[in-house]
Amino acid sequence: MRFSAATTAGRFLPQRWALRMRPLLGRIDAVLFTADERGEAGRMSLIAFSIRIVSAFIAFVSQVLMARWMGSFEYGISVLVWVTMVIVGNLACLGFHTSVIRFIPEYRERGMLAELRGIVQASRLFVLVASTLVAGLGALGVWLASDWIENYYVIPFILGVICLPMIALGDLLQGLARANSWALLALSPTYLVRPVLILVFMALMLGLHYVPDAKTAIFASIAATYVTTLGQLMAVTSRMDKKVPPGPMTVHFSQWILVSLPIFLVEGFFFLLTNADVLMVGAYLDPNDVAVYFATVKTLALVHFVYFAVKAGVAQRYAQFTHGEPHRLAAFARETVSWTFWPSLLMALLVLALGEPMLVLFGPEFTAGYPLLFLLVLGVVARAAVGPCESLLTMSGNQNICAGVYAMTLAFNIGLNVVLIPLFGLWGAAIATSLAMVFEACALSFTVWRKLGIVMAIFVPAKKEIA
Repeated sequence: MRFSAATTAGRFLPQRWALRMRPLLGRIDAVLFTADERGEAGRMSLIAFSIRIVSAFIAFVSQVLMARWMGSFEYGISVLVWVTMVIVGNLACLGFHTSVIRFIPEYRERGMLAELRGIVQASRLFVLVASTLVAGLGALGVWLASDWIENYYVIPFILGVICLPMIALGDLLQGLARANSWALLALSPTYLVRPVLILVFMALMLGLHYVPDAKTAIFASIAATYVTTLGQLMAVTSRMDKKVPPGPMTVHFSQWILVSLPIFLVEGFFFLLTNADVLMVGAYLDPNDVAVYFATVKTLALVHFVYFAVKAGVAQRYAQFTHGEPHRLAAFARETVSWTFWPSLLMALLVLALGEPMLVLFGPEFTAGYPLLFLLVLGVVARAAVGPCESLLTMSGNQNICAGVYAMTLAFNIGLNVVLIPLFGLWGAAIATSLAMVFEACALSFTVWRKLGIVMAIFVPAKKEIA
């Protein structure tokens, strides 16, 4: 016998309440138990959102402890190095971590098992080699530019590049798992296991009387990243071997790279856009300001995670519906906008209500970031109001124009930061970031409407869609 929220409410709640709640509970039952593609996408988004909520709590606690252990100056250094490594590691995949989400469902639908085996094997080897080369060039670049870099950043950055191959491989493994709808295997290593291990290794090193500074934090991050990624590699490999029978392998590397490079630009611009404010604050202000700004962004993470959870759950379904009936794609895409907006709005109000006491946990000086939350929330809610437009464009073959939109948005963001941070400090970074997210939302929604005829905007009626 299967659990039903609607049936349970009818048994235990007054009849009047049960009748009023039945439509909502019926939708919950559809998401949890329907066996079709919509139900599977909804479940994956729900799992992703649950993981990101737990991850937000873990990350918040760990960052509070890190800030308390190291102090704002050393914490600011470690934050800037880690954010940079995560960005560069993601870029080192050159788009393969997302293109596999497009190709694997397509090859499975068409029964192209040789190509399926080929992209699974070739993508892992390519990403590992490419990221190792990037790591080596990065370390060399930091060493050659050491005279122009603040001396307290040099050694942490050189140590940080050791993480790059495993960060990149972890992003690819996440893509392989998402392409197969393995939500827990896709997201839990990066968002649950790794942050817990970083905290555990840091605590162990402090217990062994290591100095509580940025270098110690980076050593803990290196150990946690390698343990997490190697474990994920074994798990993904085992499940792929069971799902795909052994046989010949076909490699279409030129085709894959031609599709992956525009996606690399989209993902790269998006990732830079998401983290550009932290990097720009690090370029213009001191580590104490970086620490305050990063703590503020972490407090806002609960709102961001709704968007990323929906994106994680629906991308492969966008790719599948693109090869089917257009009206199914349009209806599903419109529905994902609601999945994104309303939970994001609720989370935004919650964060604004609790933001100041949450920032106090980092230390008294971190409350300076609380007023910034009101500006930053506007941008996040604006992005949520149009849903995961970039995933829809990328999965439907419109990755080139999507990359162009993100290039314009990133240039707009950086230009605003360059002008506003020297004038207004952290307020300048917050204004620039919020305006850039509003511009991004408007540009992506308009592009989806022009290219696919789908209205991706929460308050715009669907009847305006192009026939």
